Amino acid sequence: MADDNPPFLKGTLAVLILKALSWAPMHGFELSAWIEEHSGAAFELDAPGIYQSLYRMEAARLVEAEWGISEKQRRARYYKLTAKGRAQLKQESDAWRRYAAGVISVLDAVPSRA
Repeated sequence: MADDNPPFLKGTLAVLILKALSWAPMHGFELSAWIEEHSGAAFELDAPGIYQSLYRMEAARLVEAEWGISEKQRRARYYKLTAKGRAQLKQESDAWRRYAAGVISVLDAVPSRA
């Protein structure tokens, strides 16, 4: 991750990966590019971080993987959401939206005029 990118809060990468996979099965490089594109380049992800998250999510049965051929004609491991992963995405998305709304409310607060 580049120095000018914001740090990830715990659980952020996982929910971003789950969201990306809700669009279509993807391999690691595609996930990184999708997240970078859809975040307006706010996040640049490194491969080790993505794969560590994918391995944890695979162990938790949130995603499953199978080998395929990438658009560059190379073997690649494609990840897709499971039903459990879709439920986790909904739960985490709702929690992140509540959290973000709370932070925005505090940041937008203005002093009261007494």
